[in-house]
Formats: sequence, C-alpha cells, structure tokens
Amino acid sequence: MSDGQGGPIRVMVVDDHPMWRDAVARDLAESGFDVVATAGDGEQAVRRAQAAAPDVLVLDLNLPAKPGVQVCKELVGVNPALRVLVLSASGEHADVLEAVKSGATGYLLKSASTDELIDAVRRTAVGDPVFTPGLAGLVLGEYRRLASDPGPATGGDEPKAPQLTDRETEVLRLVAKGLSYKQIAERLVISHRTVQNHVQNTLGKLQLHNRVELVRYAIERGLDDA
Repeated sequence: MSDGQGGPIRVMVVDDHPMWRDAVARDLAESGFDVVATAGDGEQAVRRAQAAAPDVLVLDLNLPAKPGVQVCKELVGVNPALRVLVLSASGEHADVLEAVKSGATGYLLKSASTDELIDAVRRTAVGDPVFTPGLAGLVLGEYRRLASDPGPATGGDEPKAPQLTDRETEVLRLVAKGLSYKQIAERLVISHRTVQNHVQNTLGKLQLHNRVELVRYAIERGLDDA
C-alpha cells in the first residue's frame, strides 16, 4: 500500500492482547503495508511511535499503563500529521467521542472484517475520516452540538477570517458534508491529489491541524447546510 509518495504506508499496531496484535500486524503486512512497530501498553506505544514515525497508528483504547486516548493526544500533539485509527471492542458513544476529541481520525469496531480494516487504514492514511457505520453520524452530531454552543466572549476586535478561494470553500463545504476525497474529486471533476492540495492549503490558512478540526470549523460556519 503506497503512501502516495512512492513508498509503502507505514503503520504501527497498538493492542494489549498479543495474539490479536500479531494477527492485525500480519494481515496489514501481507496486504502491502509497512508495519514499522507494535506495542502492548500505552507508555511503550508513545516511545515506539516517536521512534518509528508511522503514518498511521492503529490503536486500541483499553491499554495498561496509559489509556489509548492519552496516547493519541500525546502523539498527535507532537505530530499533527499522524493519522490515528482506533480499533476498539467498544462502540459506546462516549468512547467514540473521546477518541475523536483526542485527535483520532477514525474509529472501527473489532468486529470489522480484515478487508474493512485494510480499507480503513488505507483511507485513514490519505486523511479520510473512517467510522464504523452509525458512528459517523454520531460524531457529526456532536460537532453540530459543539458548534451551536455559545463560545466565551472574546471582547475586542476579532481577527479577520482568512480568505479562501471559491474552490477551497467548495471543497470545504463537501468535506463538512462527510464526503471522502474520492467522492469530492468525482463531484468536482478534479483529481484526488488536487482535492488533497486544496484541503492542505485550507488547513494552512485556517491554522488547523487535521480534517476533524476542519469539519468542525465548517459546521461552525454553517457550510454543511449550504
């Protein structure tokens, strides 16, 4: 599996169950991913991820030594480009929302098939949000709720909003509606790479770190309803 730069997608698997961890790592390696590291607890995960520099972290939430959400928060805080796909036995809404708020870009249940996992890792690597069916609507609903909450009074002059091009705004609107990069490319009749470039340019202008923050920004401004 290529990272789009010519090399294989670098993946790290974190789970405290050795047989499960080894099976996931083996399935991903056999599918063409470069499994650069594995870890069995939270503290080990942070150390090894910083050393191995994976593109995608496949992360269980229930870990000894340090919980998965804390691992995610620490690693994404140091490296905002890291993509985190949570692979968990829990479908509890609170767990899903906590994972996303900590920086995860996707959430897949362990009941998923190997093919679904491989597709999820591939899509996570290019920045698509990936959620087990039913969870995507939950996350979008939470962003709507947060966006409708009045923020703290800022007082004084607000900084002027960055100027986006018409095409960047169009792409942002489709991102907020939950479309994948591939779907956006097909809708606008442009290449997948061009969509990625527009998203990266928009992230830079808005000083945001990932697609999850971008979706929230768009919803706060009502672009998902436009």
